[in-house]
Amino acid sequence: MATDTERRLPLSRERILKAALELADESGIDALTMRRLGLALGYEAMSLYNHVANKDDLLDGMLDLVLAESEPPAPDGDWAEAIRSSASSVHAALRRHPWSCALLMSPGRIRPARLRYMDLLLGRLRRAGFSAETTYHAYHVLDGYIFGFSLWEASHTYTAEEISKFATIFEDVITPDAYPYLHEHGQQHMEDGPHREVSAFEFGLDLVVDGLRKIHESA
Repeated sequence: MATDTERRLPLSRERILKAALELADESGIDALTMRRLGLALGYEAMSLYNHVANKDDLLDGMLDLVLAESEPPAPDGDWAEAIRSSASSVHAALRRHPWSCALLMSPGRIRPARLRYMDLLLGRLRRAGFSAETTYHAYHVLDGYIFGFSLWEASHTYTAEEISKFATIFEDVITPDAYPYLHEHGQQHMEDGPHREVSAFEFGLDLVVDGLRKIHESA
């Protein structure tokens, strides 16, 4: 949220987009309105339209900022590490801005940076030696995993109050007698241990990349 000093600064597209990003991260994309954004910046909502054409233009600009936080696959070096590193950077950006994943996948929200990333990933797979047919599937698996996991992760973000309610339901419904393995899994969510030191996203990504390595080696 803008401080008193920041509110006295003149408006610019960059400043508006940055404030909108912070507001969406803090309260969710549904809470983002031009009126609320103007209030955060210390201006009337109508003043914002001197720098953004409309709400759609604002959302597109916000998505461009999110996409700028990720890196495409490096053109040189080990292809698998390049793809793995790029996928991790995309997931990290989506995780910092949980609202952005669904928005990026909605019709009409294909941004130039997204298209560039898609083309560079496809190109990296082809130059690594994968056939066009294998690249077709490999790309979908990689992109589907990155966005699918990010969507799943965003849907499993809860408040302290919600977590407390889940814990009560867990103890009452998911008993060790009725669901022994699910109960064991649920306990892991509530306890510290070695499993906490491993990123679930990285664990799954390694499985995907290792699978691609085997296909590459066999070819």
